[in-house]
Parts: sequence; C-alpha cells; structure tokens
Amino acid sequence: MGQVQTVRGPVDADALGMVLMHEHVFVRSPEVAANWPTGWDRGARLAQAVERLCELAETGIGTIVDLTVPGLGRDVELVQEVAVQVPLNIVVATGYYTYEVLPHYFDLRTANMRPSGTDILEDFFLHDIEEGIAGTGVRPGILKCATDEPGLTPAVERILRAVARVHRRSGLPISTHTHVGTRRGLDQQRIFTEEGVDLSRVVIGHSGDSTDLDYLNALIDAGSVLGMDRFGVDVYCPPADRVATVAKLCAAGKAQHMVMSHDASCHIDWFDEELLKGAVPNWHFLHISRDVLPALREQGVPEEQIHTMMVEVPRRILDHGPGY
Repeated sequence: MGQVQTVRGPVDADALGMVLMHEHVFVRSPEVAANWPTGWDRGARLAQAVERLCELAETGIGTIVDLTVPGLGRDVELVQEVAVQVPLNIVVATGYYTYEVLPHYFDLRTANMRPSGTDILEDFFLHDIEEGIAGTGVRPGILKCATDEPGLTPAVERILRAVARVHRRSGLPISTHTHVGTRRGLDQQRIFTEEGVDLSRVVIGHSGDSTDLDYLNALIDAGSVLGMDRFGVDVYCPPADRVATVAKLCAAGKAQHMVMSHDASCHIDWFDEELLKGAVPNWHFLHISRDVLPALREQGVPEEQIHTMMVEVPRRILDHGPGY
C-alpha cells in the first residue's frame, strides 16, 4: 500500500477506512461575498462544518474526498481549519469546474500563445500537485473536471485534456461531474481515451442520477468506476431508484466498479438554506450511513459488496500509481 495526500498530510492508503468519494466542505461564491452582504459568517460556518463532520465520523466514515476546485470557491486554508478539528481524513482536489466557459485569465492564455506551448491549466494543476495549493503546502489527491448538458464546449474540452495530461504525468486519479440525460460520461471517456488515459483510474461522477443500465454498463465496460454519488439529491432521481440501480449492478457482479457518496456540503451558498432543506431533506452527509446502506442490505446486497464499494474501490483509486 502507498500513501494518499490529505489536508493534514499523507496517510497510509489502508488507513482511509470507509470513504465518501464525492463531497464538499464549502461551496461558495467568494467574488459575490466579497462585494455584497451575503451573510457569510466565517466563524459560524467553521463551527458548523466541524460539527457536521464530527457527526459523520461517528457513523464510521473515515475519509471524505472534497471535490471543490476553482469554479466552486475552493479555499484550502478554510478547509485546513476544519481538518485539524475533525477525526477523519479530507482529500482535496485540483482541476477546474465549469459547464461552458473559462475566466478570461485562462481563456486568453491558450497554449499556442505561450512560449512553452503547454496549456496554463496544466501548469496550474501541476503546481498544486508539486508545490501545494495556494501556499498552504496541502497537496491534492485527485483531479476534477466537469461536462454538463452544454457538452464539450471548447473550454470544457480544454479542461478535460489538461486534466488527462496532468493525470498521465502525476498518476493522480480523475473524478468528474456529468449530466446523465445527455450521457456526458461517454464524451469524457472518449476524450480521456484520446489522451491515453487508463479509464480504470477515472470515476465518472453522478452516474447514480441514471437508471439506464445500458448507459451505466457501457461506462463500466470501457473500464471506469461509476460515481453513485448524489444520494439525497432526490429531485434528480428518487432514492428508491438509486438504491435499486446499485443493487441490480451488485447482483450482476459490478460492485468493484462503483463508489457511493452524496455530493453534499457543510455549507453551499448557491441556495437559500431553509428552502434547500425543504426541497431535498435527505441531502446530507448521514444519508448513506443511516438510510442507504440499510436499504441495500434489505435488497440483498451482501456486506462484502458494501465493503468493496465503500472501502476497497476508493482505496484502489486514491492509492494511485505513478504517472505513465
């Protein structure tokens, strides 16, 4: 076993325990908060995050993967303050999150305009990996990118290719955001394959929003791991359907191709908090431990397969090999 980078430093891969592979500590709009009275209270939100993650650790979860990258308001110093107060590991990410365009800073610095001939995105992702994020010394343990309904816009394709190349150089695994209605996971696999990526090192995120077994099996057959990672976001797929889909894939012997999570956060400023609770009451860190795992057991999923999805597959992904 190797080691995995976390906010508090590297840990042995076999010490990760049960892992939630797609979560967030804080999802923020910092430019908005810096200019208007959004009500952001740093101290209160830190205390809330510590409370929620300590409560999560009590359910037996040992590690969360925080896939908050630039575009989602990444603030690793803030996460550091939380990490030293909670009894679980937090793995953070590098990459960029957008559905359509990049900020002008990147948009106007294309590879053919730079003496090195490399994409500045690659340089920035590598800087996080090799030097640490934003002067904190914290190194990412995973790469993140997104492809939503707008598809492979020039900016989105550029990010995917930059992530793929940095993956090839560093060995860090890749985790994605997708839109299942347009089968964007297949688009991502095509780009990654063109860049020479071993698709077994890629988690195709939000696959659990789909009950289309043909689509899900196509992603698996190409080699990737399915991110069944929006448990609690019932507006995209009812909880019973999410559970049934995982159970069907387990019955078909596909547990080694799935990980589970919520895509939840300690705080997200995209929505009014009270309205959010009413719309998606199950969208919180405890839903899998309290509700989903018992429901899977009721559907006949054995403990061995639950252990595979919650412990063995995350450990295999995060305990990545070298670049290639």
